[in-house]
Amino acid sequence: MLSHLHKGRELLPVQVRDLLSVTLSQQSGGCCDCGDDEAWRNPINCPFHPPLPEPDSAADISQATPKAVPRSMTGADVPPVQNYPNRVSFPPELRESMGRTIGYALDFLLDTLDYSPEEASVPNNEADLRLQPSADPMQKDQYCLVVWNDDKHSFDEVVRLICANTSRDRKEAYAVAHLIDELGREVVDMNTNVTRLLEIARTFSTIEIGVTVRRAYDTFREQIVVVLIEWLVDLTRSRLGADILVIREVIASEMLSPRKRENNFFSSSPQLPNVVADIPNPCRLDWLFLYHPRLWKKPRLTLKEIYASLLTLSHQHKVVIAGRFANVYPRLVDAYLLVDREAETSIKYFALQLFTTPSVALHIVRHHNLVSRLLDIITGFFTNQIQDKRIVNLAATRALEAELDVDSFPFKSKRFMPVFSDLRYLCHNEPVQRLIAHHHIFIREFAKVCQLFMCVNPNKRAATNHVEYETDAWISVFNVTLSLSRVIKVYGEAFSRASASELVTAITGIVHEILLVCTLANGRLDRAKYSLPSFHEVVFGDAAYTIIDFDVLNGWISFHHSLHWLLADLLKHVDILSEDSLKQVGLASVRDIFMRNASEQAVLTIIDFPLRVLAMIAQIRTGLWVRNGFPIRGQLLHYRDFMLRELCYDQDLFILQTSLIILDPNTVIVTILDRFGLLGFFRGTVVHPSYEGSQLSSMVEELLYIFITLFSEKASASKMPLRVAVRREIVHALAMGPCSFTDLVKRVAERMVDDICFERVLKEVAQFRPPENIADTGVYELKDEAYDEVNPFFYHYTRNKREDVESVLRNRLRKKTGVADPIIIPKPLGIENGPFSILASAFESEALLQVMFYAIFNILVLTESSGTPPPSAEAILDQAVHLVMLALVERQSVFSCLAAVKAFEDGKNLIDVICALEQDENFKPYKARIGWILEQISIHVPEEVQARRKVMDTSASDLPDPENAKKRAAKARQESIMAQMKAQQASFAINFDDGEDEDEDVMEETPEEHISYGTCIVCQEDLDINRAFGSLGFVQPSRLLRRHPDSHSQFLNEVLHMPPSMDRCDATSSMTFPPDIHIQELPGSSSPNFDSFPTQHTRFGLHTSVCGHMMHLDCFQVYSSSIKQRHRAHATRNHPENILRKEYICPLCKSLGNVILPVSRPLSLTASTIPFPDWIRAAGISILKSRPDTTVDQLQFRNGTGEFVFWSAQDPGYVAANRRPDRQENMEMTKMVDTLMTISKNMSSQTRHLRERPEPEPGERGAGIYLPEELVGYTISAIEVAVRGTEIPGGTVADSITESQSRMIRGLLTCLAKLGAAEFEGRSDGGREGIKQAIIKRLLPEWSRTSLTSFSYPLLLRDPFSVLVETAAVAPEMLQHVIVLTYYACLARTVIGMVYVLNKTRSSNTVQLPARSHVSIFGDIRMFFMSVVRHSPVFEHTATLVFETFGEARIEKLLYAFTLPFLRRAAILCRSVVPLTFTTPSFGTRDPCEYSRLLAMLGIPPLSDLPNQDTLQNALSGWCAHYGHSHAASQLNCGVVLDYPAIYRIARLPLVLDNLFGGRDKTMKCLKLTVAWIRKENPENVICTHESVVEP
Repeated sequence: MLSHLHKGRELLPVQVRDLLSVTLSQQSGGCCDCGDDEAWRNPINCPFHPPLPEPDSAADISQATPKAVPRSMTGADVPPVQNYPNRVSFPPELRESMGRTIGYALDFLLDTLDYSPEEASVPNNEADLRLQPSADPMQKDQYCLVVWNDDKHSFDEVVRLICANTSRDRKEAYAVAHLIDELGREVVDMNTNVTRLLEIARTFSTIEIGVTVRRAYDTFREQIVVVLIEWLVDLTRSRLGADILVIREVIASEMLSPRKRENNFFSSSPQLPNVVADIPNPCRLDWLFLYHPRLWKKPRLTLKEIYASLLTLSHQHKVVIAGRFANVYPRLVDAYLLVDREAETSIKYFALQLFTTPSVALHIVRHHNLVSRLLDIITGFFTNQIQDKRIVNLAATRALEAELDVDSFPFKSKRFMPVFSDLRYLCHNEPVQRLIAHHHIFIREFAKVCQLFMCVNPNKRAATNHVEYETDAWISVFNVTLSLSRVIKVYGEAFSRASASELVTAITGIVHEILLVCTLANGRLDRAKYSLPSFHEVVFGDAAYTIIDFDVLNGWISFHHSLHWLLADLLKHVDILSEDSLKQVGLASVRDIFMRNASEQAVLTIIDFPLRVLAMIAQIRTGLWVRNGFPIRGQLLHYRDFMLRELCYDQDLFILQTSLIILDPNTVIVTILDRFGLLGFFRGTVVHPSYEGSQLSSMVEELLYIFITLFSEKASASKMPLRVAVRREIVHALAMGPCSFTDLVKRVAERMVDDICFERVLKEVAQFRPPENIADTGVYELKDEAYDEVNPFFYHYTRNKREDVESVLRNRLRKKTGVADPIIIPKPLGIENGPFSILASAFESEALLQVMFYAIFNILVLTESSGTPPPSAEAILDQAVHLVMLALVERQSVFSCLAAVKAFEDGKNLIDVICALEQDENFKPYKARIGWILEQISIHVPEEVQARRKVMDTSASDLPDPENAKKRAAKARQESIMAQMKAQQASFAINFDDGEDEDEDVMEETPEEHISYGTCIVCQEDLDINRAFGSLGFVQPSRLLRRHPDSHSQFLNEVLHMPPSMDRCDATSSMTFPPDIHIQELPGSSSPNFDSFPTQHTRFGLHTSVCGHMMHLDCFQVYSSSIKQRHRAHATRNHPENILRKEYICPLCKSLGNVILPVSRPLSLTASTIPFPDWIRAAGISILKSRPDTTVDQLQFRNGTGEFVFWSAQDPGYVAANRRPDRQENMEMTKMVDTLMTISKNMSSQTRHLRERPEPEPGERGAGIYLPEELVGYTISAIEVAVRGTEIPGGTVADSITESQSRMIRGLLTCLAKLGAAEFEGRSDGGREGIKQAIIKRLLPEWSRTSLTSFSYPLLLRDPFSVLVETAAVAPEMLQHVIVLTYYACLARTVIGMVYVLNKTRSSNTVQLPARSHVSIFGDIRMFFMSVVRHSPVFEHTATLVFETFGEARIEKLLYAFTLPFLRRAAILCRSVVPLTFTTPSFGTRDPCEYSRLLAMLGIPPLSDLPNQDTLQNALSGWCAHYGHSHAASQLNCGVVLDYPAIYRIARLPLVLDNLFGGRDKTMKCLKLTVAWIRKENPENVICTHESVVEP
């Protein structure tokens, strides 16, 4: 960082500035590095900082033995800065006076801090308060209450407490809170009432806010300390004449001098920390470092500025200060980890400035033994050896016996990470790296720490029951071990500077430590979970192998093997481990390093632990560990994460790869097969006792992936240079497709992203495509020539990514070569030198040959037996074929002969199965690759290939024409696609065919065949009828739906300009921004102000949404319990869900939810052939024949609306009906309905004032939200609104809904049906027939107006869509006919609503339409319009005026627009419930308007055909007469409000933006404190019904 001294100066030449890497720090304390040559790669010759003298030779120093006793240096050891050109002469007396003054200030500062508390705490009582140490000689009873800053509490919490406990108002309290945040603490109160102060302090401390109560004298002295520190920092910025160094030299000299204590006989003695044990001759600087935690934010940061200014004086000053810092570092870390409330301002972070300077780092490591002390801190902290707020350093033997508790405070704390970072910074310096490499004690001490974390937090598969409580301790463990693994990387890199002897010694030592752990010799592993390694003999092929006996499915396995990771980094120095280097120490190869002190069984023991992890993650990915819950998935994701995998997963793979050059490859391969549980499969057994169905194929796929990685990955085996590795990672990341820089760095290891070569390499291999507009993102594209470097089997690719990349490469080769089926030939390993040059010889092993053979043979056998390829067959064959190709590339001659000679099943060899694969019609895509393989083998064994291969006649006369071949291939693909579509359609029909008669269909009670809905996202088991399951959903209050505003001509103009189809793109419609000119120029459509849709014209309801994921009901209950446990365990955490509102987070997608909805299949009803009049007649006859149902009559609303009380959210009868002791059957469904009713009831009770419909009073039956209308209907309406203006080619709006939405609608309807059935428990049909007849009576006028029923409320005042929803819930077989009635009721209702709207609108402000456009739909519009209103003379007169004023064209357009949403919503509902009844008709080349298409789809006769529909005429006449008579009797209660039918738009910007920003200094303020309902998930749900005022 450049200091203020360079401000405004052109300091660096351009070529040097280009080498800068600029970073910004949030804290002060940085200093200029211009005078420090160690900070620059190239000398910059700064004119303001002379070059420093050369430090001692690092090479010589690094050879010296580190000293265990710290060597302290004082100010006398530091000479003045040499060769400074701007020195000025001044009297020695002045310098002495300056030093004396600064010394007095520093001593006063330290004397004051002697009495300051180490942590903010409240005394228990007044006696304890008065016994506090104090410097006050008078011991006055005047006390101050001080509140301290921290990083946990918000402003509001502090302000609220200050207002409640002091006399300050809110404005003053905010000012105090800002001072606390800015300065670090502030005096809140001061008086002599000790009792009151202690009471206030305890109130603050209840929520863990730091607070102290101390004498006012001591507090005042501390405030003076702040002034003195500010004075000192001003001095560091001052100069004496032209000399800018002399004052800082005096400050440094005084700080490095011993302190002089103040003698105060009247004050109590402070309790001083005992520092003599750590620091023989402490100076003022030592005390300042130690007292840093006693200070607060502002003085802390200021002191760090002072320290930083002293560092820049000279190299000697930096070394001395670093030595002093190293002396007290353990105590600073203790305070940082255990006491400090403001960790971000801790002096511990000053270590970064010191530990990253190579010569300084070397000095403190040699003379202060800081590395060992850091390791002791880590050991003591994580073994929880904490006493009196200090970490106790254990002896070596006791440290080995100490146990780790992953649930203890050290693991849960996140402050340990910077401690690991300090160790990493320290050891990363070149001189320290040499010290580590040349002195074995460093690696030995570090190995002890790594040993501490070996096999921590092991996992065992839950085979039968799901884990009861899913702990999150694994997160803390991963944080610790990944921090440790970054240090492991640094230790491993240090040995690149070691000799062969030193590296061999280090490897031998680590191997010894690993064996001590793995063989339970040192007691590190829990003997209750781990046992001594046992061996068993396995016969594979023609040989017997003695390998470790361990079952991954039943044993304990940990992801964390830090010693193995350290061993892997040591083994990567293949240049030092070459044969020539090893000969100098008497060894022939790497194998000798291991075998010199260990047996083959010992080496198998070493590699078995990483191998267990690889087998476990394969089983996790296969779904064998699903009952272990999400912690095991989370550990897998972290272990294989792109940015972290090189720290753990890649290390374990490399250990396994190394074993291939140490042991017999056959033994290693058989061990891998045994650990994966696949020995039987590769002996020819295709049935596994533990792996069921597709699990076996998936495990084989995972195993082959491991083999391909072991035999083809060469980065570590060849010690690939970092620049080459970065290039490889970038190339393979971009081969998947262009991506932004942000996405790219997520695909590459963080170590590579942080390297300075990353961006330069990126420019070499990729080109940047800038964004095309403000919504676009710039992306990087791989250059064409870089594709030659891509390996589709790159070991960082998943299966899907590999297939995508392979497709890209094949298309590229196809264009480049013209070959229809190009072959991607693997590149050779290319390791010519080093210990891994023999790795390719593993392709000569018979065990690997047997793996290849059975991988192909078993697929052929399974395909032949079942007629279709088994699961994962394509992936397995891809990998097996690739393995064979790799073998031919590496060892063509030997492998070809071995493939021809070695026979397996039925005397067949590998060539036999390869030829059989070539001839199998099921595997045509492999033909080209198989051809290449056989050609390569035939070079060496041509007779063997010819004897087995059937070669097609390739004479010239029979050569296919390339063009004809392409046509045939295209036709074959088309036929294949058509066949698949037919098969899917047949499957669809079969799945939805329930074999029941039409009149016996019951939504949730229809017998279902065994059909799976996927897997549970918790237990990963199938979702079927054997266990209850549901779909996760979220119900929330909403004001999304809009009512059409009356007397707003601009919105009426938008309706008149609506496109005829909202499911097609229309060039004349204004669906895009900016809106079309004709819309902007409409009368009343523009405004100089910031206009949006008027909020008072919105409709309240409950909106339901689903994330699409499902789980078993019992899994849901277990998951809900775990959420409650998490809330109890972490009460202070800000959890994403509110359990009081029954909320949860979807475990998979993290969406918010609060209900679980039942899942049901759509009914398989086909369209009824009964004509509509006949159905009406039959329904009437059925009602006549049936007896009056008094139960149903009692369950309908008393106000005569025809609605049912049991479908109300607050119906008191619900609890009684669903909690009867004799009600046990189908309780799973009841529990799911319960979740919906609980949420609906809570929201209904708080939103009564937002609903306009008439409702019974709370406590009466039928109170609350009416679910069919305000939940189900509202949700469907919101879905319909969301897709307005969306292009749906060749379909209708019903084709746009997703399967999740359709499932959600059926789930809601199932809940409604269940609520109805709860009232009719004694009836076999669940009361469906009674409810169905009640709905029919409500719709047919001859029944709704008789004295036998109580339907006094006109049907036209109800929303017809809610009646349709009721029908779908209990009688979906009636939908085809009921929809006709509800549509015509909607037409009549819309006419009434239009009269109310147009009566308040001026015709002159609305657009004129030239002529009618939909005569074929509406026919005689005038006759219908007047027929609706003729039963009320007053209303008829108003309607006549309206019709004459607006004319037929505009009336028709408005009727079209206002009724189109009903048809769209009905289509969505009907398609979700009975999709086979309401299919999308085909219109051929013509594409009529949406209205006509929906009428045809729903089977509704158009209004123009009404003269031919006597039954409908009678129904309409009855409805209109009922309404007309009600209107004549009471005009006030007969208004109809219509929904806004146009496409919803966001707020329009004003024509002049000044109008928008002119009122920016004013805010709306609610006059009341409470808000009715707030939901952060949906901003439109923020509702305030109180009066508001505008305040400046």
